[in-house]
Amino acid sequence: MSEEIGKKVQAVVDRVNQAVSRRPKNGQVRFQLCFHLSLVRHGTARLQTVLGPTLPCIAPRLVAVSKTKPPEMVVEAYKHGQRNFGENYVNELVEKASHPVVASSCPEIKWHFIGHLQKNNVNKLLGVPNLYMVETIDSVKLAEKVNSSWQKMKAANTQRLKIMVQINTSGEESKHGLPPDETVNVVKHIVSQCPALDFAGLMTIGRYGYDLSEGPNPDFQMLLKWREEVCENLKMPVDQVELSMGMSTDFEHAIEVGSTNVRVGSTIFGTREYPNTPSPSPERKPKVVCEEAARKMDRLTVTEQ
Repeated sequence: MSEEIGKKVQAVVDRVNQAVSRRPKNGQVRFQLCFHLSLVRHGTARLQTVLGPTLPCIAPRLVAVSKTKPPEMVVEAYKHGQRNFGENYVNELVEKASHPVVASSCPEIKWHFIGHLQKNNVNKLLGVPNLYMVETIDSVKLAEKVNSSWQKMKAANTQRLKIMVQINTSGEESKHGLPPDETVNVVKHIVSQCPALDFAGLMTIGRYGYDLSEGPNPDFQMLLKWREEVCENLKMPVDQVELSMGMSTDFEHAIEVGSTNVRVGSTIFGTREYPNTPSPSPERKPKVVCEEAARKMDRLTVTEQ
């Protein structure tokens, strides 16, 4: 198992680095065929060119998502140099982080919480050893709860807790996250009213199965747009606001357009096994052409954002 996990971690790291090398360079004009659903149906496509700003030089962080996988797999990935790990469920993270084999073998591990967080689970989550970041703050009330709890639990520790604000870029009811137009106000509240929190950036899950042959992922483009809005309104440098976007099926594209934090699970650890659930993990669902996403692409071009 050790050799297999190690090879998969290295393979993903290599792909991350290759994706970084494909990012637009300073002043480069980027050309790409933009296929629109209506044009594809008629057998035609449009060539568009856009000159845009350079992407911030932030090295992407690889978060290995280990949900449903045993602690031993975490340890094997750690032995091969992986340090950042993500979990979706509070109870699973608590159990895994406190497991003797993880506690003794992974002293420098950094845990990211990437699932929906309910206020009644905040204290349990914040007690996780080596908790590095909570990526899914999606309301002012949740931010205030995390802020007050962190202040009480870490009274003797002045280190702030890194957090990201989650945005529901796809507008799906099944997804958690802020409505996009609330982003600036929520970030402003966190920065000004939550002194125990260190605002690190924005996060999105986006629509599963988006077909990249239709053009750039509109959810990623929207997250880029709202980072610009946040930075402009709060006078923050762009390179100080991270973007957490991209999973196993699309992390390379996410990095190419500006992601600084990718969450990769099944590509490293294999298909997840959900008890009493015959359907596969969402990351493993086949790609489908989405009508709504295609409509979003109607005026979208490839830009260096």
